[in-house]
Amino acid sequence: MTKLTPMMKQYMDLKEKYKDCILFFRLGDFYEMFFEDAILASKELEITLTGKNCGMEERAPMCGVPHHSAENYISKLVERGYKIAICEQVEDVSVSKGIVKRDVVRIITPGTVIDAHMLDEKENNYIMSIYIDESGIGIAFADISTGELKTTEFTQNKCMINLLDEIAKINPKEIIINTLTYDEYNLKAEIAAISTPYIDVFDSWAFEKAYAIKKIKNYFNILAIEGFGIDDKNHSIAAIGALLEYLQKTQKNSLSHINNISFYASDAFMILDKATRRNLELTETMRDKKRKGSLLWVLDKTNTAMGTRTLKKWVEEPLKDIHAINTRLDAVGELKENIFAREDLKELLKNIYDLERLVVRISYGNANGRDLIALKNSLEVLPKVKSILSGLNTSKLKELLSTIDVVHEVKDLIEQSIKEEPPVTIKEGGIIEACYNEELDELRSIVTNSKVWIANLENNEKTKTGIKSLKIGFNKVFGYYLEVTKSNLNLVPQTYIRKQTLSNAERYITPDLKEAEAKILGAEDKIIELEYQIFIKVREEIKQFTQTIQSTASAIASLDALISFAEISDRFGYIKPTVNNNAIIEICNGRHPVVERTMHSDMFVGNDTFLDGEENRFSIITGPNMAGKSTYMRQVALISLMAQIGCFVPAEKASIGIVDRIFTRVGASDDLAQGQSTFMVEMSELANILNNATKKSLIILDEIGRGTSTYDGLSIAWAVVEYISSNNLAARTLFATHYHELTELEGMLEGVKNYCIAVKESNDDIIFLRKIIRGSADQSYGIQVAKLAGVTDAVIERAKKILIQLEESDINNKDFVIEPQDIEEKEGNNVVCEEQISFLSNQNENIVKELQKINILDITPMDAMNHLYKLVKIAQNKGA
Repeated sequence: MTKLTPMMKQYMDLKEKYKDCILFFRLGDFYEMFFEDAILASKELEITLTGKNCGMEERAPMCGVPHHSAENYISKLVERGYKIAICEQVEDVSVSKGIVKRDVVRIITPGTVIDAHMLDEKENNYIMSIYIDESGIGIAFADISTGELKTTEFTQNKCMINLLDEIAKINPKEIIINTLTYDEYNLKAEIAAISTPYIDVFDSWAFEKAYAIKKIKNYFNILAIEGFGIDDKNHSIAAIGALLEYLQKTQKNSLSHINNISFYASDAFMILDKATRRNLELTETMRDKKRKGSLLWVLDKTNTAMGTRTLKKWVEEPLKDIHAINTRLDAVGELKENIFAREDLKELLKNIYDLERLVVRISYGNANGRDLIALKNSLEVLPKVKSILSGLNTSKLKELLSTIDVVHEVKDLIEQSIKEEPPVTIKEGGIIEACYNEELDELRSIVTNSKVWIANLENNEKTKTGIKSLKIGFNKVFGYYLEVTKSNLNLVPQTYIRKQTLSNAERYITPDLKEAEAKILGAEDKIIELEYQIFIKVREEIKQFTQTIQSTASAIASLDALISFAEISDRFGYIKPTVNNNAIIEICNGRHPVVERTMHSDMFVGNDTFLDGEENRFSIITGPNMAGKSTYMRQVALISLMAQIGCFVPAEKASIGIVDRIFTRVGASDDLAQGQSTFMVEMSELANILNNATKKSLIILDEIGRGTSTYDGLSIAWAVVEYISSNNLAARTLFATHYHELTELEGMLEGVKNYCIAVKESNDDIIFLRKIIRGSADQSYGIQVAKLAGVTDAVIERAKKILIQLEESDINNKDFVIEPQDIEEKEGNNVVCEEQISFLSNQNENIVKELQKINILDITPMDAMNHLYKLVKIAQNKGA
């Protein structure tokens, strides 16, 4: 067998330990990849694939990337769902015997990214752990770039639905699960239907309760877990323990910035499933998945990255606690009215960097000098922020004021130790401020004085030798030298020692010059090493304030989000809603927050809404397409949601009874990847609504039953109205339909009321008035809408004729036939218009057989009448 080279054996040993990773193997100034990793990386990164002699018969496939720009390449691979193992030299080359020792120092996965350039500053980057057994489900998720760690569990019915709702909300970039969960519960397929995270099957033993408790205690250095409020949350404990094990195994570094566990009950927030988040376009649009055009796009006027992330969380997690909602609303109201304080705060916040991620990089040990300066500049702003907040009165703002700590110790330490404009790297010197360290100042003095001494030496040698062109230079190979042109070689003293010959000059050294060189170079090397040590010490001192800075960052982020709400409320004329625990949703002149922002010429027409749990709990809305039914229904849902995140709403008046869940079934879409048709998707979403809605839910249904035949669809829609409006559910519901037959249910079913979109007719044209009024529409104006949409005139005119025939005929009559369109035969064309053969033509088989028996050339008139009579009788019998 061919013997591998020592370096390649080292590589193969490490690769065996990290089979599921692309191994970035450090060789000098490059990270090299070999074999399958090289082939894969060269394709994904579009870099050259070469080869290397590794002791085998054939050269090993190889590719590489420079270590100084490796982050860009790693980022591309991680974005595409690969795990990267970073292998570095872990011993000093100068003291190593044989091949230098290397080891994997970190594993970068989609959910463990911490480098700023690889993260979206507007998004959290979550990794989630899931534990499932027959009695329940536990989840834990963390963003290691901010230090957040949260957990919850489900032990009641419908656990899987709750889990999928949480995944849709959290949108983790990576999920770890144990083998049993992966295999037995088919979780991969369930998750794939709502999200696209990287799924990692992790060691089952890490999820065992006893081990998980031990891991939590050791990680947080505590004797008991009761302080986190999870001692009786067995499923959460299992998920947390496995997550911490995974993070420590991959990061191989201190994770002290993850210093708390926050348990939450999922029912503390309004629950929004994936369909509702998509249909309401909360954070991205349905069509192109862009932020612009979503609710978040309208509401986000934040000034910091952490404020943006916080506001997004609020949008995704509407509150149900009235006190918490009203404290936010009160704060927004005060900031809205106090425009001078709001404007001053906005300007100050623009100078605050991403404190959450800055402090994590410091704690993690990969912050540079510029990160510390950014932290210092941010902390300098905080006293002014506190000064303004001290003049405001609402409880939420006072709470934020008390949480913000200006951390003078950290600001002063950085100000004294770090230069205002430090270099990017921390190992090349030039980073520590003068007068901070006495030893460093002495070394710098030696370097400075020695260089002055060398400059004086050059002048003295010129005078002493008479060589006016003599100069002292330096390079990394020979150090300092005296250079003399060849025309002056006769003047060189015997004490000069020749070191190098050039084409037009000679280079010399002297004992005094070499002695000065040793002092200078020795001092410069010591300066670089000492500056690095000082910087690490400063960074470690700041690390002690991690929790304080994290709390301050959280308060600043919340303040930023509240200011954003106040800003858009003031700018767009939003009003403070009343939020209570009754069942009434009453909105006066409500507007769709997104649609009105995207309208350029027309003024948005506001509409009223009144829903309760009694006589007005179910609204059937009829009217033509494009008239605004879907916009109206969505705006009711969005206004309710905005109220519960603590934001003012687009209306003249609004009273919102707490909504526990919003359900939407809007529009039609296939899910071909899952093998589901439009109608199957519609029915699946409908089933979810009927199985999970409560009396406190808000249901938005648009065109239920339109994906199948008329009678099937009408029957389903009718039954749905009966079920939801009855005491089986009695949920507040808006139901848009083109089945005008459903309007008969007003008066037949308790709580059902008819509404329609007002339309003005003018000859064959219609004008949408966009106004919801009591009553029902008597037609859908489909042909007029088709005309407005630009359908060709020939189709429009033909449709009108068919509509007249339909309206004049009894459509239930079996003899009903649409008259075929007359088509003139044109020159060169042989066009024949035939009626479509009935799918039920086999029912006329006896008549056809009877006709085939007749010889029309050999029958009398009386025979013809008898045959006709017989055929009529056959037809009548068929009809019976």
